[in-house]
Amino acid sequence: MERVKEKTYWPHMIVGFLMMAILLSYWTIRSASSMPVQESNTYMQKYQMVDININEILIKKDAFDKKYSIELTHKDRMVVTDNIHSNKIQKDQVVLKEGKNSFNFIIKDKSSSNIVSTLDIDSIQFLLTRPHTKVDDILVKDIKFIDSKIVINDINIKKKGRYTVQIRLDMRDGSIGYYQTPAYLK
Repeated sequence: MERVKEKTYWPHMIVGFLMMAILLSYWTIRSASSMPVQESNTYMQKYQMVDININEILIKKDAFDKKYSIELTHKDRMVVTDNIHSNKIQKDQVVLKEGKNSFNFIIKDKSSSNIVSTLDIDSIQFLLTRPHTKVDDILVKDIKFIDSKIVINDINIKKKGRYTVQIRLDMRDGSIGYYQTPAYLK
């Protein structure tokens, strides 16, 4: 009886699939590590602190929103047409200019429509940030209250593109106010 040797290719296929899996794993890790990861700065805090204290933050924010409102004044806005492919309604964006910018905010009491005085505000923080990155953040903590307005002067903006204007108010009654609006520099 003559023995016929048949070639089998399945061991080569297994080795080939293993090599392809190793190469794809290497490619995935290499491409994922080349993209920088940016932390979120929602509520002007690190995301870990927001995650831990979200219930307290939302309670303090609701207490502020019931009593007060924050408005950005003396800034032109760009009308944004809605994207027909998106269900999200976009706010009109604040128009920024290259170089020095200033921002004026007023805080109104909702019950009487009066402007809130400095005696009611414990601390103020302002943040100009770009979406999805913290590289170009401009954080201002030493903020002046002039003529019943919160005035932030000399914010130097050089890079064109999208920005987000944020302000955080810590009130003496324990409530915390947040204001956020999109901005754009052509």
